Amino acid sequence: MKTATVRWSDILLTAIAPMIWGTTYVVATELLPPNHPLLVAALRSLPIGILLTAWLRELPKGVWWWRILLLGSLNIGIFQALLFVAAYRLPGGVAATAGSIQPLLVVFFSWIILNEKPSKLSIVVAIAGFVGVGLLVLSPSARLDGVGIAAAIAGAATMGLGTVLVKRWKSPVSLLVFTAWQLTVGGLVLLPIALVIEGPIDRLSPTNLLGFIYLGLIGTGLAYALWFRGIDKLKASSVSYLGLMSPLVATLMGFFLLNQTLTPMQLMGIAIVLFSVLIGQKTDRLRQRSFLNFTTRIKKS
Repeated sequence: MKTATVRWSDILLTAIAPMIWGTTYVVATELLPPNHPLLVAALRSLPIGILLTAWLRELPKGVWWWRILLLGSLNIGIFQALLFVAAYRLPGGVAATAGSIQPLLVVFFSWIILNEKPSKLSIVVAIAGFVGVGLLVLSPSARLDGVGIAAAIAGAATMGLGTVLVKRWKSPVSLLVFTAWQLTVGGLVLLPIALVIEGPIDRLSPTNLLGFIYLGLIGTGLAYALWFRGIDKLKASSVSYLGLMSPLVATLMGFFLLNQTLTPMQLMGIAIVLFSVLIGQKTDRLRQRSFLNFTTRIKKS
């Protein structure tokens, strides 16, 4: 049995996706129309998905129709809806903290679905990442909204399950086609629900259009392509640890672009998050190395 060697280049490329997603909270609050979280989520995914699908001219076959319906709903439709509900109802820090439980959920889903029993260190690292994000973005004055928190946690669970299922079902097509299918399905599932609940957007300003273009091309098309590539190259738990980069980037954007300050507690949170991301990658690389050494000894015996 062969096990592919994990390269740091794959890790770094995958990390770009959550770093891009870390800009979502600023873009949602500063550039996009208010009071339309579901419609914003649909318009973020559907246009770029349709364009890519039309350009690539390849559709799912057989069992992949229902698999893509499920994956597109989990990774795009439901997740994006919950993400924007949380972004509109919560300060970015609170939403990011609730969502940072995803690595722990992915460890659990990987155990159940992929039969990858987690090590004690991986669980500790996931918990440490959650604590680090809390120190990074929470403040005593943070506004807590029950619906927003529930949406953020449910979104983390949805994306975590989708991540593990993508790993479980190997894509039969190229990365770009696979991404296009999910973006299209996710947007199509979400659009009619959004129009019924929220209605259409009355007016789009040039600023709104700029926000949609950025989220469609960079925040969705490019980011998801890199994310799905990472799931194919890395362990699901390794990919989920990289998701902790999202709240880190969100905080740093506030510091550099919005003239926000960093407290000693936040600096400690940054250190813990970076430590968790690094150890999370090291843990899986060490487990892989141990497996390779074990199989080598068996071949020699």
